[in-house]
Amino acid sequence: MGRRSRVTSIDIAHRAGVSQATVSRVLSGSPLVNAETRKRVEEAVRELNYKVDRHASSLRTQRSGTLALLLFEDPTPDDSHINPFFLSMLGSITRACARYGHDLLVSFQQLSDDWHADYEDSMKADGLILLGYGDYLAYRGKLETLVGQGTRFVRWGAVLPDQPGISIGCDNFHGGRLVGEHLLGLGRSRIAFLGDASSHYPEFFDRYRGCDAALHEAGLRMDEGLQVDAVSAEEAGYDAARTLLARGGEFDAVFAASDLIAIGAMRALAESGRRVPEDIVVSGFDDIPAARFAQPALTTVFQDTTRAGALLVESLIAQIRGEEVRSITLPASLVVRRSTGAE
Repeated sequence: MGRRSRVTSIDIAHRAGVSQATVSRVLSGSPLVNAETRKRVEEAVRELNYKVDRHASSLRTQRSGTLALLLFEDPTPDDSHINPFFLSMLGSITRACARYGHDLLVSFQQLSDDWHADYEDSMKADGLILLGYGDYLAYRGKLETLVGQGTRFVRWGAVLPDQPGISIGCDNFHGGRLVGEHLLGLGRSRIAFLGDASSHYPEFFDRYRGCDAALHEAGLRMDEGLQVDAVSAEEAGYDAARTLLARGGEFDAVFAASDLIAIGAMRALAESGRRVPEDIVVSGFDDIPAARFAQPALTTVFQDTTRAGALLVESLIAQIRGEEVRSITLPASLVVRRSTGAE
């Protein structure tokens, strides 16, 4: 039996009912092809299991066929330095890259480093995906540099009106409001907030403001004396809760800006003799896997990391193709568990 001949772009053109030039435009990501034609060509590519000659294609288009994921290190008790919130998102990003036929270059970075170096000129990657929380005001200048040098990039983070570049993020304000309404519904009104509540950390700040908005509708306000700064780490949550307890202020609920902060805070509360949820109810934010197995299981706000990862890749590839791209805010939803009294 003869060896099966290799599928070519001519075969794709015949299957899709278009010219070979149109197939080439679709494969190169040209914005000149309309959506319906692009869909027919992409379907033909899948049906015929067509494989692009990556080396030849990159020479023609001056593209590498690779996306770079810059993952910024977080403080963790182990050697991973990866916030577990991003692990499920990383899986989704990898799968989305595979669907689009792109390779993924994962690079661990420190926020203080010169991470805004130009990947495109070196042909390492066609664009950047940025993951990791940090001081927004400190790294905003680097985002502006990326925009100025024409680097295609997208970041996971707060969607802000004057931000440089494109962001995919959660509706943190609404998520904070859901927590505030839930805690008020339990009869709790002295709500402590653990996490930075300033423009340096806009995701946390929106969560704080959302909770405050819920209280305001009930004729109450968040007490600034019950707010303690904390980064997203268990040790930080533990230390913040100890600081809160040492202040001596009365509180009957804790809203932690992340699940890691909440888990650390619950340990500090337990050591002080406070029972969760009998004495103090606790809510986190993120719904990382550990939230389900915390003692007690943690009430939290769910962020759709699977959808987020796919959107990060789709948004970046659309930029590379020259298409118009906008920032996207994903919905948040409350998951009620034992830490606020659920059975």
